[in-house]
Amino acid sequence: MSRPPLSWFACLALLGAPQAGAQAVPEPSAKPAAASTPAAKLGSDIQARTLKNGLTVIVWPDHDIPNVALANWFRVGSRNERPGITGLSHFFEHMMFNGAKKYGPGQFDRVMEANGGANNAFTSEDVTVYLDWFPSSALPLILDLEQDRLQSLAFDPKVIESERGVVYSERRSGVDNDNGGALQEQMQATAFVAHPYQIPVIGWPSDIESWRMEDLQRYFKTYYAPNNATLVIAGDVDPARVFEQVEATLGTIPSQPAPEPVRTKEPEQQGERRIVVKRLAQSPLLQVAYHGLSANDPDAETLELLGLILTHGDSSRLHRKLVDEARVAIRVRGTTAGGFDPTLTWFYVDLPPGGDLAKTEALLTSELARVAKDGVTDAELKKARNVALATFWRKLETNDGRARELGNAATFRGDWKALLDAPTRYEKVTLDGVKALAARIFNPDHRTVGWLVPTTDSATPVRQETAR
Repeated sequence: MSRPPLSWFACLALLGAPQAGAQAVPEPSAKPAAASTPAAKLGSDIQARTLKNGLTVIVWPDHDIPNVALANWFRVGSRNERPGITGLSHFFEHMMFNGAKKYGPGQFDRVMEANGGANNAFTSEDVTVYLDWFPSSALPLILDLEQDRLQSLAFDPKVIESERGVVYSERRSGVDNDNGGALQEQMQATAFVAHPYQIPVIGWPSDIESWRMEDLQRYFKTYYAPNNATLVIAGDVDPARVFEQVEATLGTIPSQPAPEPVRTKEPEQQGERRIVVKRLAQSPLLQVAYHGLSANDPDAETLELLGLILTHGDSSRLHRKLVDEARVAIRVRGTTAGGFDPTLTWFYVDLPPGGDLAKTEALLTSELARVAKDGVTDAELKKARNVALATFWRKLETNDGRARELGNAATFRGDWKALLDAPTRYEKVTLDGVKALAARIFNPDHRTVGWLVPTTDSATPVRQETAR
């Protein structure tokens, strides 16, 4: 499902890949990484191979507990949509739990839970990911469940209409009735004028209402093909046995022609864009979005550490400046989603009732300009690096974390081994590099500024936008 803004670090975890959209991912090596670093030693048992139908399978065995985490990464998100079918990627996240040929409506969850398992899924601009957690003894059953819904998903008109209503309800709660979500959607659509990153993951209302059966069937066949996916299994398993079981189940699903790649490149922004959203609200909101980096940019880790310095915790630059010292804001957050193409670097500022938007924006702009001009301190960089490394190691403590992070590296960076190189990339970030990147990113001509202005007039339109 579409999610609210995450912490800066959580969103940076999505950074990663050299290929555009749903193009084929380079085949990962089946050989374990050389155990020359702590991360490489930890991942020395990882094995990977690509099946004949194009499905990439990565296995990370760990026998500490008799559990398994499975993550199936499909390279499809809202960037693969177009006017008329926006929101379909997220819609299939719902449909995949609503019955197939062998396991009917509601059976996927019931069978999995009866065997000690649980599941979830999420959709972003770039990917749709399905997650299963279960006892290792249930792996054959889980693979059978996954094969059934991928090979024989049901397109029952009644179920489709039911889920259409569920998706529209999510849109109402996450956008239409949420001030931050409404502002962010308008910001995203304003910041991008050409690239499909302008499309909201949840979809535009008129498209949700008008998806056709042929739209759904064509989209599923195109993007839910094995050659458009990376399957990661982490936990109490034997890699050789896993490859055999996956080959006998998911390996029987035919491949499809590679999806059409996203070729559109966002043109360089030539001046600041501003929008004003007026809604019934108690407090104003400020959002500022700068055009940022793609996932495979060499400065990805530098941006991550810069973001931590600016917005992570009460000692961060912007919290001290806007919340503690000037007292113009009650909360400051920052994110960058990082995807196959350059995305946005965001700042979200929550003001108190009656807060001064112009003053708050000026203080935020001034602090970002100061970082671009003077850089950050050695102490700030060391702290940010420590936070990033601690978070990295914590994620790899669990089967779920390993499955997610391996899939992320393989999908976005094109090679699962990139995950094990992350600590080295953090260590290479320098003060000069942070300063140069801040100057590169925080260009006033490359930003979009959004104000949410509270109104008590119930007749005021939900959204009002200035011209670009």
